[in-house]
Amino acid sequence: MARLAAALCLATALAACSSGGGDNIPAGAVRVLLFSRTTGYRHDSIPAAIAALTEDGPANGFYTESTEDPGAFTADNLARFRVVVFLMTTGDPVDDAGQAAFEVWIGAGGNYVGVHSAADTEYDWPFYGALMGAYFKQHPAIQPATVNVEVADHPATAGLPSTWMRTDEWYDFQTNPRPNVTVLVTIDESTYQGGTMGSDHPLVWAHPTTGGGRAIYTEMGHTMESWADPLFRQHVVGAIRWAAGL
Repeated sequence: MARLAAALCLATALAACSSGGGDNIPAGAVRVLLFSRTTGYRHDSIPAAIAALTEDGPANGFYTESTEDPGAFTADNLARFRVVVFLMTTGDPVDDAGQAAFEVWIGAGGNYVGVHSAADTEYDWPFYGALMGAYFKQHPAIQPATVNVEVADHPATAGLPSTWMRTDEWYDFQTNPRPNVTVLVTIDESTYQGGTMGSDHPLVWAHPTTGGGRAIYTEMGHTMESWADPLFRQHVVGAIRWAAGL
């Protein structure tokens, strides 16, 4: 926890930082870009998320760098990374030039991970919407609920309880992504108040990209407590490892 606290202090102090010791990353290491720019709602848990993934990365085969600079979305810079994580982004965080560079990078086999409000991002960028799988619609108050693991042998779900009780902010989506993705985890709407998607309410899903890479999204991660929860951190690390092909 001391290492997490130190990393959290660093992430809090720097608005756009390079976490994980960018210049000290071993040659040939798998690099993961954590992109957390927001132009809408901003989650207080972003620094904790950056700190947790920075701490957990090396033992799981990857090294992170984090930024809130849309200028990071250039061909030369994106080429340094195997995975880009949209880490609780909101609004319109990537400019037109960055969008074009990102589309080319995905088309060449780049890999995407979306966390929580990555679904509340770039509503006017159809390429991103297809990559994400579904856009955010609404959410009720933060509350406990039961989530159900549908695919237990995926790296993002391995080791999770088949019925997982946890507290988070539970999104409804504008569409159900199931026809176009592999749903890994759903939520049981009978266990909380305010869900509107019915008996099939996906929370975590994955799919191949048009460029032959991988894309995965997890709805969870709103709360600070999530990023101190070993099971949740295992879930996100597993998603990143899967996206990276580790």
